[in-house]
Amino acid sequence: MRGNKNGKTLSVLMLVSSMVIFGTVGIFRRYIPLGSATLAAARGFIGVVTIALVLLTKKQKTEAAAIRRNLTALVFSGAFIGINWILLFEAYGHTTVAVATLCYYMAPVFAIIGAAIFLREKLTLKKVICIAVATLGMVCISGIFGGDVSGSDFSGIFYGLGAALFYASVIVINQTLDGIRAFDRTVVQLLCAAVVVTPYALLTEDVSAEMLTLPVVLLVVTVGVLHTGIAYSLYFGSMDALPTDTVALLGYVDPLIALILSAVLLREPFGIFELVGVICIFGATICCELPTLKIRQKKDQS
Repeated sequence: MRGNKNGKTLSVLMLVSSMVIFGTVGIFRRYIPLGSATLAAARGFIGVVTIALVLLTKKQKTEAAAIRRNLTALVFSGAFIGINWILLFEAYGHTTVAVATLCYYMAPVFAIIGAAIFLREKLTLKKVICIAVATLGMVCISGIFGGDVSGSDFSGIFYGLGAALFYASVIVINQTLDGIRAFDRTVVQLLCAAVVVTPYALLTEDVSAEMLTLPVVLLVVTVGVLHTGIAYSLYFGSMDALPTDTVALLGYVDPLIALILSAVLLREPFGIFELVGVICIFGATICCELPTLKIRQKKDQS
């Protein structure tokens, strides 16, 4: 009994640690002068190598048959992850980290709509209300009510929503995968993300030697190793010992950390409308996600 409790505590710590790490990526992005596609490609390749090393230390072999069976879906979802990273990194550069993060957390709402369209999941009145409330929250954080929104802010908002849309597509595609382990799925998806993004980065972005100073290289490596390889490993390593609703709730540590650091470290403005937006978006997504997750968990246990 004590062993199970200790194992669950360790899993909670691993999950929270991964969320804290994810929540700081926007801060790191602010200090990396590279283009978004270049950074996304580097993140993907370094992340794959890091996770592969983790799997080697755990002596965990990949299941090639499961990868082959899901290869088409993995390639598309991996490409979408790469595009999602580019758009998110662009969002951080055009608006505040707080606003970019909140836009990104519209992904569960987009996933609900996508599941209704492509997977024929029922769109209930409750889900419609959640979508409406989250949209209201999105309007609140856009700055429209305060009258202080700029063209750059609008660009950041659209980039953030675009990132959310592509991540929602990954969520929907992942629901169609058949019998593949999380680590195997992630390695293939990250590799595909890096491979798809690299040609675009080479064609559209220039990287000069002056950009690649030691601090910049260290920041890029940190994003690849810490924010991708280690964070993903902690995240997936915590899954087996935790109920699904706990994972969903603790997932909101990520945006909360981003919001706090945005205000404290970057001194970015955060007023009453942004607060209302936070409440609307978080409240709507939690309300929509948790009951569904609990039902799925009961089905998995039966």
